[in-house]
Parts: sequence; structure tokens; C-alpha cells
Amino acid sequence: MPKQKVGFYFILPWLVGLIAFTIVPMLIALYISMTNWSIIGSAEFVGLANFKRIFEEGMFYETLWITVRYALLAVPMTIATAFIVAIFLNNNLRFIGIYRTIFYMPAIVSGVAVAIVFKWVLDPNYGVINSLLANFGIDGPNWLYDPNWVLPSYLIMAVWGASGGLLTYLVGLKDIPRSLYESADLDGANFLQKVRHVTMPMMTPIIFYNMIMGIIGAFRKFTDAYVLGGAGNQGKFYMVYLYEEAFAFYNMGYATALAWVLFVIILTLTIIINISKKYWVHT
Repeated sequence: MPKQKVGFYFILPWLVGLIAFTIVPMLIALYISMTNWSIIGSAEFVGLANFKRIFEEGMFYETLWITVRYALLAVPMTIATAFIVAIFLNNNLRFIGIYRTIFYMPAIVSGVAVAIVFKWVLDPNYGVINSLLANFGIDGPNWLYDPNWVLPSYLIMAVWGASGGLLTYLVGLKDIPRSLYESADLDGANFLQKVRHVTMPMMTPIIFYNMIMGIIGAFRKFTDAYVLGGAGNQGKFYMVYLYEEAFAFYNMGYATALAWVLFVIILTLTIIINISKKYWVHT
């Protein structure tokens, strides 16, 4: 039997799953996006009317702008936080395994549980943060209800859960040859210089990967935003808007069109970042 055929048989289960559970549903979703369908009853084909409606309604631009603002701040903040924590956890200290577990735990906690906890932490009257600020004579903000503090509230949650990329950073740090640090020591480099000229260039492939995943996650922000009520008076995140159109107003065709627009936006950003990596990713 030819080796190519044997290899094909090995990937056949994955290929069947890809076609049955990814490609076919995407094609069905593309058709649904061109219909007027309320989930119950038959779908009425309307062509590109749903997409035309998307770009004519102000809610699309409002929710997209809120999501973009969140992504522009949350992605670099979470990348920097996870990277810095990984550097300090990349040491053979006593109980280092326990420290790594503690810092990674936020990545595996349910999004609903996180939202409920932070609703208490950020409560303007009885929350932990405002109570701590009150000890210093500072009147804490109305975190989740003041339009000027809603996005900072979500950024606090994003930084707290930044440990999702912690393991990839730790693996990348372990793969950096010790000889590079030894050469830097011979040249008289201090800790920050070694991080700047050795660690960061060698970690750029991991940073690139986490940047792509961070952008996808930021644009798909939903769970805690839905539980906590969107973005307060500033409006809704894009995914909350999409969910409400689908399951609150039963505009399934329009919601599916919103999903396809989001897919195109994320795909475009991914391609742009992938093109840019030749200028800053060291391989």
C-alpha cells in the first residue's frame, strides 16, 4: 500500500470531522445569513439584505467600536502581564510549582463564575476594590455602571485572567539556549538588558501566537459581558449584540450575517498580523 494512502487513512477521522462539523455548518450558516428566519417556521430567502442592513444600522458600528477599543487595550495588557509573570515563574525556586498553579488557575475558571465574582469585587458600595480605596480616603468609582469606568472594569478582569498564555510563555522560556544568557553575562548585560536583547527576540513566535489568540478572544468577548450587562451605558459588545439578535429577537438570519461579518473582520486582522510578522518575529 502506498505511504500516501496510509497517511490519508490516518487523517481520515479528522478530515471527516472537519467536513461534518466545520465546513458543512459554515456553508449552512452562510445560507441562513441570506434568509429571514426566526428559528421557528420556514426561512425566507432575502439574498444580501441582511448584510445591507448591518452596514446601514448604527448599532453595528457602535458595538464594533466598543469591541475594538476593548481589544486595543486588553490584548497588549494581557500579553505583557502573562509575559512578565512567566519570566518571574521561570525560576527553580522553592514551591515554584504551587506558584505556577496559582497563577494559572484563573485561566480554567468558568467565565460565568468570574463574572459573578467580579460583580462583587467591583461593587461600588460593598466591593473589595472600593473598600480598599476607602481605607486610603479615596472614593472609588462606580465601576460597572459609570460609562467612564465600564471598559476599565473589563480590562481589570482581562488582566486577572491573562494567565491563559502563561504555559506557552513558560515553555518558550525553557527552550531558550542557556548559552545566549551566558554570552550576555560575559558582555556585562544586566537583567533588563538580557530580557530586552535575548528573551524578547527569542519569544517573539510565542508572542505572535498569543497575539492572534488574544485578538480572536477579544472580538469574541461574550460570557462576562453578558452576565454583567454588556458595556453599561456605553452600549454592547459585538457578541452580546449578536446573541440578542439571535435569541432575544429571533432574527437568526440577521444574527448569522453578523457572525459572518465578524469572521471576515477577524480573518482580515489575522492576515495583516501574519504579513507583519516578517518584520518583528525572529525564527
